[in-house]
Amino acid sequence: MIDDPILVSCRNVSRVFNAGPSAVVAVHGTTCAVPSGARVAIIGSSGSGKSTLLHLLAGLEQPTVGSVEWPALPPAPERAFQIGVIFQGPSLVPALDVAENVGLPLVLAGVPDPERRVRASDALAALGVAELADKLPEELSGGQAQRVAVARVLAQAPRLVLADEPTGQLDSATGQHLVDVLLAAADRIGAGLLVTTHDREVADRLDTHWYMHEGRIHTAPDPVLS
Repeated sequence: MIDDPILVSCRNVSRVFNAGPSAVVAVHGTTCAVPSGARVAIIGSSGSGKSTLLHLLAGLEQPTVGSVEWPALPPAPERAFQIGVIFQGPSLVPALDVAENVGLPLVLAGVPDPERRVRASDALAALGVAELADKLPEELSGGQAQRVAVARVLAQAPRLVLADEPTGQLDSATGQHLVDVLLAAADRIGAGLLVTTHDREVADRLDTHWYMHEGRIHTAPDPVLS
């Protein structure tokens, strides 16, 4: 059997913010790898390092120590179009309507306008927010904005999807539907999928669990926290 190609790997990675007495070690000595078929839940409390690890895997943060590589993805800047990030906080461009926000990565990638419109429309429909296409971000609720942000990544169709608490602002039923859509999209395009979450129901939908505690990955829950 041929192993799935590795989309991203970390080797002995640490990320330290600030210096001296105010230094904060967000990720500490982490080694991991994400193959193309991965379905990973990163579980941990607030401040455990989940979001920082996700940003390192996306190339949005640079490690203080260690290395991050993307063996099966193209070099920068093309690599950016193969990594889709769903941020925990607000990420929509205020001056663009919903359809334009969803299509923005496709504009940057040079996708022709007709194809861009179809892909944006299909992604919004998959998340159940097609009727919001002409709304501005300021007109959306937090949950609606989060689903639009997910639609933006689905329209992009990247090979690696990194989702930071994507269900955090959604009710249980809507959150489970969002996970359905993410899993179906990842299966369809053959993408690796990592999701940070506090929600055990969400985590249980994914094959592999990484438990973050004090900036380190564990393969089982910390007994102190269980």
